[in-house]
Amino acid sequence: MKDLASRRGFLLAAGLAGATSAVAAEGWAHGLGAPQEVAAPGMDPTAAPKHRIRFSVIGLDHYHIMSMTAAVKRGGGELVSVYATDPKQIADFRKQFGDVPLARSEDEILQDKSIQLVAAAPIPDQRTPLGLRVMAAGKDYLSDKPGIITLQQLAQVRAAVKKTGRKYAIMYSERLEVPAAVKAGELVQAGAIGKVVQTVNLAPHRIGTGRPDWFWDKARYGGILTDIGSHQADQFLFYTGSKTAHVVASQTGNLNNTDHPKFEDFGDMTAVGSGGTGYVRVDWFTPDGLGVWGDGRLFLLGTEGYIELRKYIDPTGRPGGNHLLIVDKKQARYIDCSQVVLPFGPQFVTDIVERTSLAQDQDQALLAAELVLTAQKNATRPVTA
Repeated sequence: MKDLASRRGFLLAAGLAGATSAVAAEGWAHGLGAPQEVAAPGMDPTAAPKHRIRFSVIGLDHYHIMSMTAAVKRGGGELVSVYATDPKQIADFRKQFGDVPLARSEDEILQDKSIQLVAAAPIPDQRTPLGLRVMAAGKDYLSDKPGIITLQQLAQVRAAVKKTGRKYAIMYSERLEVPAAVKAGELVQAGAIGKVVQTVNLAPHRIGTGRPDWFWDKARYGGILTDIGSHQADQFLFYTGSKTAHVVASQTGNLNNTDHPKFEDFGDMTAVGSGGTGYVRVDWFTPDGLGVWGDGRLFLLGTEGYIELRKYIDPTGRPGGNHLLIVDKKQARYIDCSQVVLPFGPQFVTDIVERTSLAQDQDQALLAAELVLTAQKNATRPVTA
């Protein structure tokens, strides 16, 4: 009990530290007249893609596939076909992307040697088996997160990457598809806050209505840390520049949805990496009064300053999302990042053609999965559960 209380105290302190920095940053931005900027796009949104590839989509069970498909198309991807069986999912996909040909089977796509990439968002427990088949067929693979839900699957993926030389990419969209997160990465790389020594990620989500049966069963989606925690592990590794890392403590629980006993609605974890430390809290407690699905927040503590992101909403202030607050040695600033162009699509298509790693480092993507899978496996239960 003493160890548990000590660990809980440490995690609570980490969370409170993040909340305190948020209050301080907002005080500067709202109350003290901090300079306000609009971040430049960073890339020409009208520029023609450098490369062209042919790709198909398999599995529409999570609608992250919409933004994944759009990203590849922005990068120069020609959408050849889609394979799914649910009529509503197919209709919704075609509503966004036109009258995309419907493949008769998965094999029709896998056997088409002209297709270079498969993007996929089936039920999470099906993503790794599909990815292994895609790679064996000589194609690269882009999975929705979580791309891997067990440590056994992770071992299979690492072996397949080594054997086939194909890419097993995972769309960690809370960094790769958020303009403010892209801008934060640019600032960190430029040394704007010195060396990042800690990240704090707060990632609340809303359950909403109409969830499929698999959503409530962690055997299908992997558990809360494996699932939405994977975004946060990716950010921890990226912003701290950690090449190695391990989990110090983790916990998961079902605190308010006991009518679904196989579900988890709360989780947190602390990790230590070669570049810094990270604290993550994920939950399904977004109240109905918030205008978006979650008030995602990221705090980057550097040796010469700090950054806070309000990714999706500022509940009491500015409209829209992609708000970045930065305090350095000279001043506090607010940066509107809403016009920053997302680079993932063009970079990823370039990676497929040139066999580079601009959009995503393969080892880092799989290390993020390893962290949350380990945290999930070893998680304790909260004292209130």
